[in-house]
Amino acid sequence: MANANAVCNSFKRELLVGTHNFTLTTGDQFKLALYTSSATYGATTTVYSSTNEVTGTGYTAGGEILTNVTPTLDTSTGITDFADKTWSTSTITARGAMIYNFSKANAAVVTLDFGSDKISSAGDFTIQFPAPAAATAIIRIA
Repeated sequence: MANANAVCNSFKRELLVGTHNFTLTTGDQFKLALYTSSATYGATTTVYSSTNEVTGTGYTAGGEILTNVTPTLDTSTGITDFADKTWSTSTITARGAMIYNFSKANAAVVTLDFGSDKISSAGDFTIQFPAPAAATAIIRIA
């Protein structure tokens, strides 16, 4: 992906106007889409796009629904997280991913660069999210 891991600029503004709700049971539905090394998404990305999205056995365009973890505070940092996501018995080559809000017109939240291609071959392709803590949560506001 063209940019390193990035919180999308549009997401920052949308937080201030109450667009996104990460609450587990009553919140929005977020998805995780996987991308090839040709993808060019980053901080300026505003919505999900299928351009350069991976294709492969066990993967459906648009990605998979994530299970939210209700936001909390870790000292003075607001944090949220998602349950790890696995594509079982899949054949996928991905270089990065995008978390987006499926409930809100596919609004981009975060783009991720894995640093190199990650591959599954008729096996599990798993995205393991970092621990939900002030220094590590996938989405945090300090």
